[in-house]
Amino acid sequence: MKAYRAKGTFRNGKHNQPYTLDIVASDDEDARHRIYSNFGSRHKTPRRFVQIESLETIDPSESTAPVVIAHFRD
Repeated sequence: MKAYRAKGTFRNGKHNQPYTLDIVASDDEDARHRIYSNFGSRHKTPRRFVQIESLETIDPSESTAPVVIAHFRD
C-alpha cells in the first residue's frame, strides 16, 4: 500500500469546491476509485462532478491525515 495526495475540485451545490485529500491505496486506479467513493458517500456528489487535477505518491510521514498515520504506524 502507498500514500497518495489528490488535488482537484468537486461540485458543491452551484459552486466548485477545491480539495486536497490524502489516502492509502494499492495503486493509481484504486486511489481514484477511493476518491470518487469518498465524495460520493460524504457529499452525494456523482463521479462526473469530481475532478482530479493531480494524483501523486507521497511519503507517509508528510501527511497529517489520520487514515494515513494509522495505516503506516510502526
